[in-house]
Amino acid sequence: QVQLEESGGGLVQAGGSLRLSCVASGGTFSDYAMGWFRQAPGKEREYVAAISRGGSSTYYADSVKDRFTISRDNAKNTVHLQMNSLKPVDTAVYYCAAKAVNYVNKWRTDQSDYWGQGTQVTVSS
Repeated sequence: QVQLEESGGGLVQAGGSLRLSCVASGGTFSDYAMGWFRQAPGKEREYVAAISRGGSSTYYADSVKDRFTISRDNAKNTVHLQMNSLKPVDTAVYYCAAKAVNYVNKWRTDQSDYWGQGTQVTVSS
């Protein structure tokens, strides 16, 4: 059983930056592709970014491409999401997810093996 714990959320002004972190425990971190999803009030959970087990492949939603960067440190069981040039539309609860299938170009929410509890990101205008 893998536990995922997110941190780094908060309130930031438009144009600012935040760095989210997700620490995994209870499993072999390098066995899992890692992803970030977000959910705004009244909306479906959205696939944002992901990174393959070894870090060689990444995926970004068009809405965050060139602004967000995902990275992982397998030695520290951690995945990060660096978010720059934040916009009010980025406001959401951000969730870390893990899946054993090492394909990141597509990732439905029901394909996740594990989820974190989420961290709130609020971008003010």
